[in-house]
Amino acid sequence: MARIVVVGAGVGGLATAARLAATGHQVTVLERAGTVGGKLGRYVRDTPAGAFHFDTGPSLLTLPDVFHDLFEATGAKLDEYLDLTPVDPIVRHVFPGGGPALDSCADPAEFAARIGAAFGDRAAADWQRLWRRATRVWQASDRDILRRPIDSPRDLAALAWRLGDLAAIGPGRTLRGLGRRHLSDPRLRMLLDRYATYTGADPRRAPAALVAVPYAELTFGGWYLRGGLGTLADALLTRCLDLGVVVRTGATVTRIDAAGGRVHGVRLRGVTAPVPADVVVANVDALTLYRDLLPSPRRLTGLTDRSLAGFVLLLGLTGDSGLAHHNVFFPGDYDAEFDAVFGHPGRGVRARPAADPTVFVTVADDPVVRPAGHEAWFVLVNAPRHGTATGAVDWRRPGLAEAYADRVLDVLAERGVDVRDRLVFREVRTPADLDDATGAPGGSIYGTAGGLLRPANRGPAHGLWLVGGSSHPGGGLPMVTLSAQIVADDIGPAW
Repeated sequence: MARIVVVGAGVGGLATAARLAATGHQVTVLERAGTVGGKLGRYVRDTPAGAFHFDTGPSLLTLPDVFHDLFEATGAKLDEYLDLTPVDPIVRHVFPGGGPALDSCADPAEFAARIGAAFGDRAAADWQRLWRRATRVWQASDRDILRRPIDSPRDLAALAWRLGDLAAIGPGRTLRGLGRRHLSDPRLRMLLDRYATYTGADPRRAPAALVAVPYAELTFGGWYLRGGLGTLADALLTRCLDLGVVVRTGATVTRIDAAGGRVHGVRLRGVTAPVPADVVVANVDALTLYRDLLPSPRRLTGLTDRSLAGFVLLLGLTGDSGLAHHNVFFPGDYDAEFDAVFGHPGRGVRARPAADPTVFVTVADDPVVRPAGHEAWFVLVNAPRHGTATGAVDWRRPGLAEAYADRVLDVLAERGVDVRDRLVFREVRTPADLDDATGAPGGSIYGTAGGLLRPANRGPAHGLWLVGGSSHPGGGLPMVTLSAQIVADDIGPAW
C-alpha cells in the first residue's frame, strides 16, 4: 500500500484518487479551493422568482463510455449516481449572412442528410468524404494514443503506425488546411475550425489530427446531466469518500518535496510539517507544477504557448427563447476573431477582445436549474488569456469586463437574439476570475501546454505523476478522465 497525495480535486484528480483507492492505496486529496470539481464549477443566484443554477465550466459530456468505465473500475454503476440525457441537436450552428442553421447529431447518416438539406448534395458528399478520414484518425488515436502513456515524441514515432493511419492523420497539416482540402462550403469549414478551440488552439495552426474531436462528439453523442454537469463532481467525491479517500479542501500545496530524485511528500501553506507521500499525483496545470511546485526550467519550454481563455456571461432571463441546448453564432470574419484573441507577439501585435466574436450559448431545458417561466443562459466567447504580456489582456482593467459584456449582448442582438429586455440579472466571469478560482494560468480553459502532444503523465522525479487537461492526452472531461486511467494503471494496484 502506497501513501498517495493527489494535488487538486478537479475531475482528473478525483478520478485518479477513486481508481487508486479501489486498488488498495491510501489516498489523500488536497484542494486549495473550498469545493471540489476544479473547472467543473457551479454558481447559484437566488432571485424573487427562484434560484438559477449555472455550470460555469463544461456544459456537455462526451464519450460516456469513459465515465461508465471509471465508475465500474471503482465498484459502482454510473447510472446509480448520474442521470445522463442525450442532447439532439448536439449543437445548433447559426452562420453569418442568414440562411439555414445546421443542427448536428450523433447519427452520421442523419447529419449528412441535414447538411444536404441545408447546404446541398455537394456539401453532404464533402462531409462524408471528410468523415471517412476522421474515422481513420479516431481509430488510430483511440487505439494507440488516448489510453496509453506517451512520454516523448519518440514514443509517437515508435508506434507501429499503419500507412493508412499516417495518411489520414496528415503530420504537418493543419485543421484549417484539412477543411480547405475536403470541404467546398465555407460554412462547413467554419464548423470544422471551431473544433480547434476545443483544445484552446487556433485552427490555422492546430494539427489536422484534431478532426478526431468532432468525430468523437458526432459519433458517440453529446450528453447532459440532469441538475447540471457539476453533479459529476458530486458523484466523484461520493465515490472517493466511500472508498476511504481523505479529501481536504482549503489546503494549498506550495511545494513538492523531491530531494534525491524521488518524491517524499508535499508542503502546505501555513503548515510547518510536510504531508508525507510515496507518490504524488499533480492535478494542476503543468506550468504551475514546473514553475512553482517543483521548479524545472527545462520542462517549462513550450508550456507558455498561446491557449484560449473564455469570457463568460451568466444570464437569468424571463420567457422562452426557443434555442437548442447548445448554440453557436458565428461571426462574419472568423479569422479576425483569432487574430484578435491570439495577437501576434512575434510582431508586437497585442491580443485584444474580439469585436465580432463567435458566441456560444447553452440553455439547459432542465427545470432543476431555473425557475418556471425563466431560462438560465451560459454565454461563452473565446478570449485572450489574462495577463500583461503581448499575447494577453489585463481583464482587471477598470470597466473592461462590463463594457465587453455589453458588446457581447449587442452582438447577440445583431444576430437575431436580443435578450436585453428579458434580463433578470447578469454575472460576468473573465479569464482573471478563472485563474483566481482554479489556478488555471491566465484563465486558459484547456491548459497552457497547447498542441497535440502534452506533457507526459510520468514526472521527472520518481513517484510523481501528472493528470488533467495540461497533460497527456489533453483537455476536456473525457480526456482528463482517461489521463486518470493512464496514471492509475501506471502506478498499479497495492497488492
